[in-house]
Amino acid sequence: MRGLVVIPMVVLLSGCTAAYQLQVLKIPQSKLDRGKGIFISTPKNGWFEKIEYKNSGKMTANAVQAAFARFSNNIYISEECLGLQCLKIIPTDKYAYFVEPEILHWEDRATEWSGRPDTIEVKITIYEAKSGAEIASSVLNGKSKWATFGGDHPQDLLPEPVNKYVESLY
Repeated sequence: MRGLVVIPMVVLLSGCTAAYQLQVLKIPQSKLDRGKGIFISTPKNGWFEKIEYKNSGKMTANAVQAAFARFSNNIYISEECLGLQCLKIIPTDKYAYFVEPEILHWEDRATEWSGRPDTIEVKITIYEAKSGAEIASSVLNGKSKWATFGGDHPQDLLPEPVNKYVESLY
């Protein structure tokens, strides 16, 4: 009889947590230096099918900034440049690292009634600002829990994997 109660509880609780994956593309040769300046570009907004998710680029840049804020007081988010063109305008006397987040997938679903999870996939690449050399790169994936009861969005999936990844760099 207890087994009949425990099994549904385990199934329900397993639907209450989001799932994350990290795919490391380039491992850094050494840890990043704490306190050094970070220059972050704002990525293009995410899309799914014909839907553009307004401000998803800003939300992604803000999540990256929040993760790096535990390791540096000198962080700048730029909306003036995109991608590697940022390396041309970075004041390298202030910023040692250029961080390029890129939204690969952004899907906001009505999970509570459709059963389809919100999904994100974000690539984060870190460059040395002076030389432009790639230091590290990873793709972070996240899927929302299915028992959301409303209110969850793709941006809610960003902090946990971004924080863990950035922490691993220091």
